[in-house]
Amino acid sequence: MRRAVLTMFVFSLAAGAGLGGELPVRGLHVSAPMPDDLELAERFIKEVLPAQGVNVLVMSFGYRVQYESHPEVAEENSLSLEQVRRLGAWCREAGVRLIPEINLLGHQSWRERTYGLLRAHPEFDETPGKYPNNEGIYCRSYCPRHPKVHEVIFDLIDELTLAAEADGFHAGMDEVFILADPDCPRCQGEDPAVLFAEEVRRIHTHLARRGLEMWMWSDRFLDGAVTGIGKWQASLNGTQAAIRDVPRDIVMCDWHYRRAEPTAAYFASHGFPVVSSPWRDASVALDQLRMIRLARENASPELASLFRGVLQTTWAPFRSFVEAYEGKTSAGLNALQAAECFRELFARLRGAGLTHATSAPPASAPQ
Repeated sequence: MRRAVLTMFVFSLAAGAGLGGELPVRGLHVSAPMPDDLELAERFIKEVLPAQGVNVLVMSFGYRVQYESHPEVAEENSLSLEQVRRLGAWCREAGVRLIPEINLLGHQSWRERTYGLLRAHPEFDETPGKYPNNEGIYCRSYCPRHPKVHEVIFDLIDELTLAAEADGFHAGMDEVFILADPDCPRCQGEDPAVLFAEEVRRIHTHLARRGLEMWMWSDRFLDGAVTGIGKWQASLNGTQAAIRDVPRDIVMCDWHYRRAEPTAAYFASHGFPVVSSPWRDASVALDQLRMIRLARENASPELASLFRGVLQTTWAPFRSFVEAYEGKTSAGLNALQAAECFRELFARLRGAGLTHATSAPPASAPQ
C-alpha cells in the first residue's frame, strides 16, 4: 500500500509538471475540517486544489480525531477515523499528497485551553502544576523525557497516518518556548539543544521505521540573535545548535510572514530539503518563491534539488479559509488575506500572472 501511494504521488508530480514549473512541492497547509464541513472539504480538495495546481496538502489534525488507541485525548467535535480515510481518498483522487500533522512537543495549549494530550495526561506536562489557567505562558509543552509520553503520541501518529494512507507526517515543533524547565525533574539543567535534537531524532526514528517522511517547522534551528529575526521565527532559548544532530532527510518548512528571510539557503546548505512557507502577504510569498527559483537555477544540481518549493499556510479554521477563497467577506480578515495570498502565489506558480500584490504586512502579523 505504501509503495502504491508513493507511486501515485510521483506520477502526479510528473503529470502536473506544467502547472508548477520546476517546483516539486506546491503545497497548502490547512486545519482539518470539522465533521460538518466534510462536503465542503470534498469539493475544495477535488475541484479547487487541482485547478490551482496544489500537489501537497498538509492538514493539521492534532487531537481532533477519535483515536481508538487513546480515546481520552480526543477533542470535542472530532473526526472519526473513517472520515480521515475519506479525506485521504479524496486527496488521492485529486492527485494531491496528504501529509497529516499533529503538533508535537510545544503548542499543547492555546490561551486558557489545554489540549487533549496534557488534559488527559497532565503527568506528561513539562511544567505540571505551574501556570494555572495557562497564565503567563505562550503554549504548554510535554516533557520529551517522560518515560510514557511516546507510547501515546506514537500510537496517535500510527493511527492517523494509516487512516489517511499517508507516506509522510508533519510533526509541527514550532515556537517551543518551554523546554529544560528548571522545575522539571527530568529536564532541569539540560541543554535545550540536546533535548530538542533528542526529540526530533526520536520522532524521526519512529517515522522511518514505518517508511514515513518527516516534515516539521524549522524555526527552532535558526539563531534569533545572529539572524536578527527574534524569538518567534527563530530561537532565543538555545535550541538552534540542535541542527547539527538531527537527520538530514527531514523536510524543513521555513516560515516567514513579514519578510522573505533568506534562510531556506541555510537549511539547504546543511543538507536538508526545504520549502518556504508564507502566510497572508502575497508580496512576501512572491519574494520567497523568487528566492527558491533563483536558488534552483544557480546552485549545483545537488544543492538545487534541496529547494523543494513552497508551502502556503492559512492559520484559520478550514471553513473560514474556504469561504474566504470563495469571496465571502464574513470569513474574517486573516482568512481573507491568506486566501488572497494563496490566489496570487499559485497564479504565479501556474504562470498565469498576477492581478496585484498586497500591501505591507498587517500590524497584527506575527513577529
